Order: sequence, then C-alpha cells, then structure tokens
Amino acid sequence: MLNLLLQTTIEGDPDDWNIDRFSRLRSFLSGLQDNDGQAAFRVVARNRTRRGVPDPVLSNLHDSEVDQLWLFAVDVGDGLTTEDCMGISRFRRRGGGLMVTRDHMDLGCSICDLDGVGAAHHFHSSNLEPDKDRHRPDNPSAARISWPNYHSGANGDFQRVQSVGSIHPVMRDRHSPTGVIQYLPAHPHEGAVSAPSDDASARVVMDAASTASGRRFNIAVAFERTGGGGGRAIAQSTFHHFADYNWDPSAGCPSFVSEPPGDAMSRFPEALRSTQQYVRNLAFWLNA
Repeated sequence: MLNLLLQTTIEGDPDDWNIDRFSRLRSFLSGLQDNDGQAAFRVVARNRTRRGVPDPVLSNLHDSEVDQLWLFAVDVGDGLTTEDCMGISRFRRRGGGLMVTRDHMDLGCSICDLDGVGAAHHFHSSNLEPDKDRHRPDNPSAARISWPNYHSGANGDFQRVQSVGSIHPVMRDRHSPTGVIQYLPAHPHEGAVSAPSDDASARVVMDAASTASGRRFNIAVAFERTGGGGGRAIAQSTFHHFADYNWDPSAGCPSFVSEPPGDAMSRFPEALRSTQQYVRNLAFWLNA
C-alpha cells in the first residue's frame, strides 16, 4: 500500500479552500484497489501549520514514508516557506510522486520555488507565461481577477478536454468512446501551466479551449522520471478540478465565491466518471 498525502498550503480556515473541501477526492482515492483487490493507497489529508514557520511535515517530507504528495496551493503567496520547498524538492529527487495545482492570477504562487514542477506554473507576478500576448484577461467578466484567468465554464459545469501529442498514460480511458479522458470540471478562471523549455522530462499532455475567448490553454504538464531517480510529477492548471464544490456544487464553497454555479456535472454523470478516471490514472501513474 502506498502512502498518499493530500495537502493544502493554508491553515484550516473553515471559510477558505481548506482540506475538508477535498473530501470527495479523499474518499475516492481511499477506495481505489490494487490488482489483488486490496486498498492501493493509505490517504492522509491535512492543512499546513502556521504560515511563516516551516511546516513540520512538508519541510521534512524527504525523510517521511510518504510516496505521493498532492499539493493544493490555495494561498495568496505565503503558503510555503523556503524550508517547505526544500523538503518537497528533496522528496521528489528521492523518487516521490508529486501533483501540484493552483488557481488564477497569483493564487498559489508560493510553489514557484519547487524544483522542476514549480517552473511549469505561471502567475501574474511570478514566472509569467512566455507568450506576452497572453498577459491579458481571458475572462473579462471577472473584474477583480486578472490574468491568468482562463474561463472553462461555471463551477459545477464540465469542460471538454483534449489529449496533446501522443496519448499519455494519465489520459487513457477505456470506458470513453475515444479511448481518452474527455471531461473535467469547469472553472471560471483557471491558471496557466506549460512545459519548461529547459526540462526534457516535461511535456503538455492535456489542453482545453476557453469558453470566453476560444483560446486554447494547457490543463496538465507531465514530468517523467529523471535519470537521477527523480519522481514523476504533474502540474495542473487549477485545484478546482479536484474540489468537492466542482464535483457537486451542493457541497458548498467559501463565502467569497461570487459566481453562480452550474449543474451540468450532476446532469451528465459521464463527466464525473471521466474526472474520477483521470484521478485514478494520476494516482497509479505517479508511482509506477
């Protein structure tokens, strides 16, 4: 059985995207079975300890028994200390699997200092997208949220995603008519990811089209194992692909979320099945 840690970069504020808002993900991962019909993952879910001070788990992750870290960067820039980033980077260098996700603008930008996977995440003030033409709002209706803010639909609705390049293992779906993942939850302002130009182990594996501008934007970047034994990793455009609220809006959201939700995820069960297949693929691929 592999040890999988679901982790946020904030303290347990009940009116924020704390780890309890990813309970459906935790339940799904805990129910996955290996080829012998046994539980495949022992899942632990936690928020960070006090910000500004090294988190005792993250800063020492390289010395832990954790096999995978799913990191939800939901902070406003102060979610990880230097020591936390060092511990996570050492964790991946010793072979740990890493899924790192964030959201729009500068939300989650504390991940920029993570080795390798940090360079795949672009923000408004840090590590900007290389294409300067993208330095403008994609979702003009979100007046308080500037770029990157790719609009894939309302929370509670789904978006159609597309495989990029040769079909990557995380994209395979034998239950889909196309043989690949077709749907993920939508979000009105997703972040930006790309494959770092100086990292041959990374490539974009999934993209989608903005419902506001029609422009295509990257959804996921996959990092293969490195020659030095470094673990696999995924950079994901938004944590809303995994949040309870986006799988089922009846789960509720923080009070600062102002956009009205949709209900397409509940009306089209195939979208949730596709999402959960993607989650399953990630979990088994990261430590394969």
